Amino acid sequence: MQWSDEGIVLSARPHGETSAIAELLTSSHGRHLGLVRGGRSRRMRPVLQPGNLVQANWRARLSEHLGGYTVELVDAHAARVLDDRAGLAGLTTLTTLARLLPEREPHARLFEATRLVLEALAGSEYWPVLLVRWEMGLLKELGFGLDLGACAATGATGNLVYVSPKSGRAVSRDGGEAYKDKLLPLPGFLLPGNGEGASPTSSDVADGFRLTGFFLNKHVWSARELKPPSARERLIALLGAD
Repeated sequence: MQWSDEGIVLSARPHGETSAIAELLTSSHGRHLGLVRGGRSRRMRPVLQPGNLVQANWRARLSEHLGGYTVELVDAHAARVLDDRAGLAGLTTLTTLARLLPEREPHARLFEATRLVLEALAGSEYWPVLLVRWEMGLLKELGFGLDLGACAATGATGNLVYVSPKSGRAVSRDGGEAYKDKLLPLPGFLLPGNGEGASPTSSDVADGFRLTGFFLNKHVWSARELKPPSARERLIALLGAD
């Protein structure tokens, strides 16, 4: 059994004296692990930094085996954010959350979104918005996507400004007026079809992280007895979204 694919390094842990077990998010094979012989060497350690884009070749005798990787660096995203506290926290948040995906299940759209965020980290101030959208995509891939197309109370498709914490559905300003204190703010940049024209403020980004964080905690972290990644909490503080 063997295949070749692009992959984003999510983690690399030592194995024996010289090798490492690399965890990649690949384009066509999902989150996939493999043994990299010599992965702890001076040459390979910089390649296996979380966030880096690599070309990976995987081989195993049987498909269910761990198998072995040979990897070549394509894009060193990690090196570009080493001196940027927020960027590094964003990269770590991204790669840590991607490890929530089930192993060996393809998520091609989320892979492309992950690469988009990584490319933006060092060159665009817009990347926190992309990361919030990425977290929305992660919720969808995990089976907990939010329904933001119409108001849960009235069926209206306009003036959607809240999300129900119970149903994960959008609520309009009029529909939620009576119980707005119990609803979550819905920033406009997360509405379907409103991504390109939106100009999110820092407050919008804060609301976005609170929204995705609420549902990640409700459906994923609490269910698996996990805590939110410390890098994510650090990122929110650095962005002034605490």
